[in-house]
Amino acid sequence: MPTVSGTTRLYVVIGDPVTQVRAPSLLNPLFARLAIDAVLVPVQARPEAFGTVLAGLAATGNVDGVFVTIPHKVAACELATERSTAAQISGSANVLRRLPGGGWAADNFDGAGFVRGLARAGQPLEGTRVALMGAGGAGSAIAVALLGAGCRQLAIHDPDQARCADLVARLDVHWPGRVTRAVRPALADADLAVNATPLGLRPDDQLPFPPEALPAGALVADIIMKPARTRLLDAAGALGLRTHPGIPMLAEQVDLYREFFGFTAPGGDVAAST
Repeated sequence: MPTVSGTTRLYVVIGDPVTQVRAPSLLNPLFARLAIDAVLVPVQARPEAFGTVLAGLAATGNVDGVFVTIPHKVAACELATERSTAAQISGSANVLRRLPGGGWAADNFDGAGFVRGLARAGQPLEGTRVALMGAGGAGSAIAVALLGAGCRQLAIHDPDQARCADLVARLDVHWPGRVTRAVRPALADADLAVNATPLGLRPDDQLPFPPEALPAGALVADIIMKPARTRLLDAAGALGLRTHPGIPMLAEQVDLYREFFGFTAPGGDVAAST
């Protein structure tokens, strides 16, 4: 564990809840390995308090960045001063970096991390049909990355039909004809089905979609980090379907975070400290 002192730079991961977050277990060892005097801690903030909490963090002198998890990713993007292309298109952010003149620079690496995790697991996306459940912050970023990676057809379902329609309209500007809004999960011909909703965080949550509706050979992916093995993945595995857990999405983002924040070993550069 890092030694915290008056010189330690602070990073926080904000969510509601935060008991499931895994970022501290990945980033704090990185700080220690690179001999960076910094620490990442979880902060719980209710949705109605998020703006106040973020403004308070901006008013401090030693908080350099914010990692954002459910349900604050859309709000984080809206409150940012600068937004990356991925954040602009998805309308969500999972990371904020303090700008020298004040305010926050926003980016979203959820989608890139998810796609990289699939690639590392040997799952190609070019030409695939994908059913995505969830049009919130993480789902929006994953949608952008899936389309950028070449998926042929993306069907997005979200109980909030207005939010889903808004996301589909934004995506269609960049990838016309490849995105549809699904009133119900479009599972019958999906090569890949993705749960990008919070369903699965609690043991009594209902399944986000019925895996038995998928064709044989389909891959079921869940972005829930904790538990690592969700009820959805267990149910899909029992049916003989391939499964992909949530933690690779986060693990694959570590290098992206390092570049975004400029985490380097003392006297070295980002590449040298890999």
